[in-house]
Amino acid sequence: MARDEWDPENLPDLSGRRYLVTGSTAGLGFFSSLQLAGAGAHVIMTGRNPNRLAAARAAVWRQLPDADVDTLLLDTSNLGSVRAAAATVRGRSGLHGLLLNAGIVHPPKRRETTPDGHEIVFATNALGHYALAGALLLPLAAARGRMVWVGSMSTSLWPFEPIDPELENEYSPWRAYVQSKVATTALGLEADRRLRAANVPIASLVAHPGFSVSGRTRGIRDVNEPSIGTRFADNLQAPITQSKEHGAWPLVRALTDPEAEGGEFWGPARVVSGAPRRGTAAKIARDETIAARLWNYCEHAVGLPWPYVKASAKASRSRRWWR
Repeated sequence: MARDEWDPENLPDLSGRRYLVTGSTAGLGFFSSLQLAGAGAHVIMTGRNPNRLAAARAAVWRQLPDADVDTLLLDTSNLGSVRAAAATVRGRSGLHGLLLNAGIVHPPKRRETTPDGHEIVFATNALGHYALAGALLLPLAAARGRMVWVGSMSTSLWPFEPIDPELENEYSPWRAYVQSKVATTALGLEADRRLRAANVPIASLVAHPGFSVSGRTRGIRDVNEPSIGTRFADNLQAPITQSKEHGAWPLVRALTDPEAEGGEFWGPARVVSGAPRRGTAAKIARDETIAARLWNYCEHAVGLPWPYVKASAKASRSRRWWR
């Protein structure tokens, strides 16, 4: 499909394809799940709260009664939860796409740690997704799928170098968020380099949603119910914002466009808003030295390297079987 022919409101037929979306209970994750399901995909919606997860699935079914969606408990800040969820997914058929969306957008005022001892923003936004992607490498390889990491335009405005990834010394909420997104973007680009080098047929891409706000997003019971004040404030910023629905467009395109390639960075055409287009990641996130350092940090923090050799072999067996 030619890039200028892409219509985010009329996606290609995704019947027979299976995707997992982290953080599906609201915002970008919910609307990405809704758009994928609307195109016929089987979607595994994940979240850490079972009640909110059930409500989000019900919201999908209210709009798409025939949607093929499952739910799976997954808390990316908890490595035990990541391992359990990945084991469940590996027990099923191949996985065509993994959208690494879950994240903390409003960090705590003071540094907090997870039960595993990691700073909670870095753990949720970056480290947990690194662990999940590695744990799902085999089903992704079997389907020759792709993974999409969710970045942020904030990394171009505040290029914080993650010398101290978990901010043990100088924590601030904003630095925690931006630094985690530098890490997420760098890891997504580094993943593609390493997968190519290991001959694993999985593409890794990064996408960002621009400036997407709930106050400009349609109301959906139990999913998006902004107050009148939020609606008013967000609409005052209309020239530089867009809805969460439109913010999901670059994520979904990076995940499903047949012409999208590993190592690419996708976002809105006008950076803050607009149709999904290929762009350029922040310079700091493209620094391969920084990316390699972050990768090694995550590998040691998780305690398990990605199974490149097994994934390559899995893909080879799958190719012979399909022939």
